[in-house]
Amino acid sequence: MTTSPLLIADQDSIRLIRIDRPDKLNALNSATISALDAAFAEAIADSAVRVIVLTGSGAKAFVAGADISEMNGLTPTEGRDFSLRGTRMMRRIERAPKPVIAMVNGFALGGGLELAMSCHLRIAADSAKVGQPEINLGLIPGFGGSQRLLRLAGRAATLELCLTGAPITAERALQLGIVNRVVPAAELEAETMKLAQQLAKAAPLALRGMLDCVNIGQDCGLEEGLEYESAQFGLVFSTADMREGTSAFLEKRAAEFKGR
Repeated sequence: MTTSPLLIADQDSIRLIRIDRPDKLNALNSATISALDAAFAEAIADSAVRVIVLTGSGAKAFVAGADISEMNGLTPTEGRDFSLRGTRMMRRIERAPKPVIAMVNGFALGGGLELAMSCHLRIAADSAKVGQPEINLGLIPGFGGSQRLLRLAGRAATLELCLTGAPITAERALQLGIVNRVVPAAELEAETMKLAQQLAKAAPLALRGMLDCVNIGQDCGLEEGLEYESAQFGLVFSTADMREGTSAFLEKRAAEFKGR
């Protein structure tokens, strides 16, 4: 019986997915990529899950990169296929209709940073370091690193991280917009779950609409993005949650959203 590379647990409506290969610093091999793809597909399909938190086991690494021992023997065609599998899995995360938070508890390098960047929000421990060190292996990023980093941090920072391969601190990553928050390592899980709980109480259909708007807007022109936002804005008027939220505001009480 094959042991899963993931630990999965639910805390109320929050699903925690933990990559559990601490002896390999949670490196992404083919089996882990497939397991993540399946785990996210299941979490997205489960109506009881409102927020997904992704992290790595152990104190050292979120994900320290792709598994070099597996990559070393790949042919060019196999290398392309490995890249496509990872890219498709991370695209599933990026397009998830529920908020996905990366809890960056240590090194997020190469494929690890790419995985974190595919999540909607990133909270990093102050001890974490991130980077795209592929140049040191004679490689380039293969899971979308050059593209997502460009969109998050801009051209200059992307070229610096990718061309030099040098990791940066969590604080520097915060300055560049690569992570959203940096917290003391001892408080990382508590702060991440606090944010997850906040999002879990929000209106699920409105969250989905906002995620869709940002995803669409990132890849289209301003006019198309504005039109899409207006369409989504009108659509939420058909939801019971919108009636509940506006009524609760007028009645000065806490709203109870049902995802309908």
